[in-house]
Amino acid sequence: MTKPFRKHLKSSADLKTSYAAVRAGFVALALEKNRRATPFVEEARSLKAAASRAKTPNYLLKMKDIRSGLLTAAGVSDKASNHLEESDKDDAIMGLIRNFLEPAGEKFVEELVFRFLLTRGDTLGGSMRNYGGAMAQRKLTRSIISCLRLAGKPYWWLHSATLEWAPASENDADVELYIKGLSWINDKGPRTLIYDLTVPLVKNNIDLCLFKVAHAAITKDDHQNPKKYVALGELKGGIDPAGADEHWKTARTALDRIHKAFDKHKPATFFVGAAIETKMATEIWALLESGTIDNAANLTDENQIAAMTRWLCAL
Repeated sequence: MTKPFRKHLKSSADLKTSYAAVRAGFVALALEKNRRATPFVEEARSLKAAASRAKTPNYLLKMKDIRSGLLTAAGVSDKASNHLEESDKDDAIMGLIRNFLEPAGEKFVEELVFRFLLTRGDTLGGSMRNYGGAMAQRKLTRSIISCLRLAGKPYWWLHSATLEWAPASENDADVELYIKGLSWINDKGPRTLIYDLTVPLVKNNIDLCLFKVAHAAITKDDHQNPKKYVALGELKGGIDPAGADEHWKTARTALDRIHKAFDKHKPATFFVGAAIETKMATEIWALLESGTIDNAANLTDENQIAAMTRWLCAL
């Protein structure tokens, strides 16, 4: 029987991310970063306009309508602000005024805006670090849904916020933005895919978990039953080649834990990654050839992802 990965991979070279894919990924990241930065830039403009009414840095203390902006400029994030007393916030703002705004003289408003943007930039960087993973999940989800639709198979999807299952409909154009899981029925029975699940047997979070249980019947007890698992996989969406090895080490560790945890009833295992360098591709190919993992695909290759999702839907 032909191994599943042989249907879309001929050698380790096929797994390697092309320069064109890396370039396209970086451009997409840049565009998204600019889109997400727009509200921060507008906030900075509003802060500058409001703060310009102050004749001295100390006068800013009286301007309650920009207190949140002053805290941000002082280096206090929105999350940190929720854990501080009002007196602590006052101290932070006073530190900003004495140490940075007053020494800036007449340019204190510009100094305020620069420091505001510095903190907001850090917030933006944090959100962008999660962007690759989110986009990877959305891309794989859309491929799975397309596969099911082409096969004429009904499916159900789990809303990430409400944790309620909904049947497929004609208005599912953006469901990948809110999905926590998918469920369908193939020739072998019901299948339910759950994203980002802490698997009790592994004692760790696994990106993709496929169960042989219907969506309406799946319980936490099934999470602890090795016989209920059909497949487990790791999904890494970061496109930066500099971080490829680190992502692979994390995924490889997770896959090793799966193999050790599932002794008698071993589910299929697979890996999907966006940034795959030559050395990494060679290692993945060796694992495929030896049967250590069952399938792998490069997220930037449409044909590979289509083949991967067809295999996943048929398991």
